[in-house]
Amino acid sequence: MTEQHVALVVGGGPLGRSVAEMLVALGYTVAGADRKPEGLEQLPAGVTRIVGDATDPEGAQRIVADTVAAVGAPSVLVNTIGTYGTGDALSTTPDDFRHQMEVNVGPALWLTQAVVPHMQSGGGGSIAFVSSRFGTDAEAGIAAYSLSKAALNHLVVVLNHELRASGIRVNAVAPQLIDNAVNRTFLPAEMLDHATKPEQIADQLVNLVTDVGAPVSGAILPAYGF
Repeated sequence: MTEQHVALVVGGGPLGRSVAEMLVALGYTVAGADRKPEGLEQLPAGVTRIVGDATDPEGAQRIVADTVAAVGAPSVLVNTIGTYGTGDALSTTPDDFRHQMEVNVGPALWLTQAVVPHMQSGGGGSIAFVSSRFGTDAEAGIAAYSLSKAALNHLVVVLNHELRASGIRVNAVAPQLIDNAVNRTFLPAEMLDHATKPEQIADQLVNLVTDVGAPVSGAILPAYGF
């Protein structure tokens, strides 16, 4: 860890909560951000709660500024927010495409723009995002979603080239399917038998942003399950 030991975790769902819990256990001072106050209610004790919408560039700037004011400049950023949508390429609407990009790619870029100056001033840092297998291995029926995750993967590579000279590592974990409450409402049980738990994805994200992942930058880590 760098001297400040401050981590910003964006997204208050099961995945974000698991990441926050693990980082707290490792001794980090953690701020958790979500666009809804109720999304922060289950964060572990001691985590600073920040309400803000990272899909908005100004909202992302405020999240980082509020984190700096409350607990100090982050040396770690983990963005866990994302969305999913079905639909083939020929039926994808402008609204479908815009929504997938705004939620799955936008926050990664806006939060990075906001946090990097603080990391550079602190001598380095580490950033991790949540991608998807379908950003690399595209399938029919999820066109806008796949495109957004492919763009996120490319952003990781671009940021690695642009930021590694500043001592900032950028990586992503790419699940195929996460076993969570939302997916359990519409997916058959036999599909979820091979899904990864949020805690398993969180473990990989934490490995990437802490000293365990020190040699790794610019990677899209497969976490497809079995």
